[in-house]
Amino acid sequence: MLSLHLLKPPIFAGARSTLARANAATPRACLSLDVRTVDQSKPGVAVGSQEVMEAEGRVLVGTYKRPPVVLYSGKGCKLYDPEGREYLDLYSGIAVNALGHGDPDWIRAVTEQARTLTHVSNAYYSIPQVELAKRLVACSFADRLFFSNSGTEANEAAIKFARKFQRFSFPEKKEPATEFISFTNSFHGRTMGAVALTSKEHYRSPFEPVMPGVTFLEYGDIQAATKLIHSGKIAAVFLEPLQGEGGILSATKEFLQSLRGACDDSGSLLVFDEVQCGLGRTGYLWAHEAYGVFPDIMTLAKPLAGGLPIGAVLVTEKVAASIKYGEHGSTFAGGPLICNAALSVLNKISKTEFLSSVSNKGQYFKELLTKKLGKNPHVREVRGSGLIVGVELDVSASPLVDACRNLGLLIITAGKGNVLRLVPPLIISKQELEHAAEVLLECLPVLDGSN
Repeated sequence: MLSLHLLKPPIFAGARSTLARANAATPRACLSLDVRTVDQSKPGVAVGSQEVMEAEGRVLVGTYKRPPVVLYSGKGCKLYDPEGREYLDLYSGIAVNALGHGDPDWIRAVTEQARTLTHVSNAYYSIPQVELAKRLVACSFADRLFFSNSGTEANEAAIKFARKFQRFSFPEKKEPATEFISFTNSFHGRTMGAVALTSKEHYRSPFEPVMPGVTFLEYGDIQAATKLIHSGKIAAVFLEPLQGEGGILSATKEFLQSLRGACDDSGSLLVFDEVQCGLGRTGYLWAHEAYGVFPDIMTLAKPLAGGLPIGAVLVTEKVAASIKYGEHGSTFAGGPLICNAALSVLNKISKTEFLSSVSNKGQYFKELLTKKLGKNPHVREVRGSGLIVGVELDVSASPLVDACRNLGLLIITAGKGNVLRLVPPLIISKQELEHAAEVLLECLPVLDGSN
């Protein structure tokens, strides 16, 4: 039973005639719509896609330019709309659904915890929160962590922690370091601090002035970064070891090592944003493990709770020591329900054999795409690590994304809109990857503009 509490006349056409008279007399009526006409394990529901899209246009703020697809249910790497159309998901809710849709262990963790305890706030201790923190500390460089609700909140916390660390660690300085370095093609979130670290101007300009004191350098420019870090003004350097939205661009080991050395020399902190590239996506549990370079702070989010909202800021003891009671907090962050879900995800992803499978499938997929797509004159490069793969084109990728969607394949763009970002659930099979490659090959002619 789905209950919709209406403050205005009902949205869906099927309910309009019945409830118009009731709403005229009772503006704040409570409507109950029974949508159990179809077994939820099977696609197809009473409310159609068109009705949902029309309703969305009337009641939501227009912040999203969505394609004309309503997603109703999912299983494994497949998604279904209300009419029963099937889609292969190489989008994963923007690299969130690492275990796909409907993982039985995840469902069990959520339902059992929902029956036990859902929320208590951070005014009290809760067992799943402590257990998840213990597991994350045990499998990372970190000594302690802070939970948030999202990736952008995790980066906001990292900004605050970095500034507080400078004041705490260098009290003799009349002007402690408060500035930050970020890099071209970076994406760190949409809140006022995180968006200030995000390089794309169109994310920042409508809301300026954003947080001051951020310098954007070329991703990979060792000389410029080292020089600015040694100025003594930099509280922290923020970067993604592998840039997702920026176009699936990987750092080099030399670049990360140089940043680590310069930060150590100057007292600046090194922050790795692994919101998208972390937690098994690259075939390593943490993307930075491939380089043997470790940060002072790492931010996580997207796949950690398997589709439920969570973020985390992992820190060394020296960073944690600078943060005192009451200096940061969150009402919802690290709740029992979310943390129990995250434990089920981490327990699967962190296994050696699981990570090896991600690495092997990712290499297979890149080779397959190179073989099938590489001879097309519009394809510049196939790149990535594990199951975060980019196909760079010399034209906009949007027509190809649309054509693939029409054939039942969901993908997303990156970079300047000319990169296909392929981030499937980490459980995807080789057969499904082969099908995706075939669809991409079939749709490539749309890039010529003739089809």
